[in-house]
Amino acid sequence: MNKILNRVPKVTIDFWIIKVLATTVGETAADFLSVTLNLGLSVTSYIMSSLLLIALLNQFRLKRYVPASYWFVVVLTSIVGTLITDKLVDDFGVSLVTTTIVFSVALSVVFVIWYLNEKTLAMHSIHTAKRELFYWAAILFTFALGTSTGDLLAEASGLGYAQSGLVFGALIAMITIGYYYFRVNEVLAFWIAYILTRPLGASIGDLLSQPVKEGGLGFGTTGTSITFLSIILILIIYLSFKQKKPAFLTDD
Repeated sequence: MNKILNRVPKVTIDFWIIKVLATTVGETAADFLSVTLNLGLSVTSYIMSSLLLIALLNQFRLKRYVPASYWFVVVLTSIVGTLITDKLVDDFGVSLVTTTIVFSVALSVVFVIWYLNEKTLAMHSIHTAKRELFYWAAILFTFALGTSTGDLLAEASGLGYAQSGLVFGALIAMITIGYYYFRVNEVLAFWIAYILTRPLGASIGDLLSQPVKEGGLGFGTTGTSITFLSIILILIIYLSFKQKKPAFLTDD
């Protein structure tokens, strides 16, 4: 049986830890660039989208999983996904309910087209450029959707950052239990958890960075972003040294 290099990492505890950290950075870094540095949403969006495009071109060029490249793309996608939602809501006045519905539909369309073309949505068989393109498109919409959903629950509904974080954490726990004890489909469980970790990370980021008067802990976007980026960097270095082979293999 032929062995083919996979372009994305195995789904392990390391994967989920960095994913949540990356989503937190996506929330705080977007605010840091657009608000703290006063670049504005438009300029920040142009800059980060350009960086994401460059990072994606490099990722496709590698044709295999390289921790530094892969997670750099994830962090940038998280930031861009946040900016897309913020731009629509803050600058164009689109409601969070509308953006949540729109991004849910967009993500569903990506999944449908992906499945019709590849007959699978499996995250462990991303070994062609076409599948990787679908993969990153889905991830971008999960970040935009997660931002909308998180803001809708935490801010628009008045629930608050800590409480909304607990809600999304509980939902992820339910998915985990369903997967391990009730044999919920692996691919379905992965993508639901992937979507839910975005608003979880966003809630954590807002809780840490926003002023106390707005329901946060007041650590600021600068300190929160630097802290989480530092942890991500340490984990990426660890994974790079841990990785004995250039990429893991798939039989698909």
